Amino acid sequence: MAADVEEAQNDEAQNTGDAVSGDGVNDVMVETGQLSAVDADSDESSVVEEPAAVAADSSTGQKAGVQASDDDDDDDEDDEDYLVEEGEIAGDYLEQLLDVLDFDGDIDLDVEGDRAIVSIDGGDDLAKLVGRKGEVLDALQELTRLAVQQSTGERSKLMLDVAGWRASRRTELGNLGAEAARRVLESGEREELTPMTPFERKIVHDAVAKIDGVASESTGVEPSRRVVVVKA
Repeated sequence: MAADVEEAQNDEAQNTGDAVSGDGVNDVMVETGQLSAVDADSDESSVVEEPAAVAADSSTGQKAGVQASDDDDDDDEDDEDYLVEEGEIAGDYLEQLLDVLDFDGDIDLDVEGDRAIVSIDGGDDLAKLVGRKGEVLDALQELTRLAVQQSTGERSKLMLDVAGWRASRRTELGNLGAEAARRVLESGEREELTPMTPFERKIVHDAVAKIDGVASESTGVEPSRRVVVVKA
């Protein structure tokens, strides 16, 4: 499960290729990279020798704490501003793409956690931008990320949704994971689900984790890697 969480947070460390179908647009091949995160823990210690030093250190510590808090607030604002900028760049790119394809659609921008969220809604032909099992949407998302990266110089983790497909899929997978967990809890027998992408598996893992007495893990290799639900 930990591997899937890391994969999903870095959003599907695999090659994605699919066709974006529309007037004037042929097959588009997208190749994505993989990032790894390294976490480090640090310990702090202090030495108190005299009461006077305690008072001085306490005062200094309080000031330092206030300063650190202010710095954190500034960092949060800077991060959000950057994500808003990412969304605006993505919105401009997608607006031009919709014009080329002669598709109608309203583009909405938002920020959720540590990523920009861009959604396209309202058009009649938007299902063509989703494709079979969201494959065209995945390719379009990668193209949009590359457009943002070309502008900012930083790899983007923005999430693109079209016609509410990802939101519906998230709900569907959450229900799927919860139902499988309840069946395993009652029967005591392990249950294998169908192959999924890292992003989809993470949604299922999260749903299973909310139910006591069961656990989930992933097995197999891409593209046949799947979630297995077992009794804890």
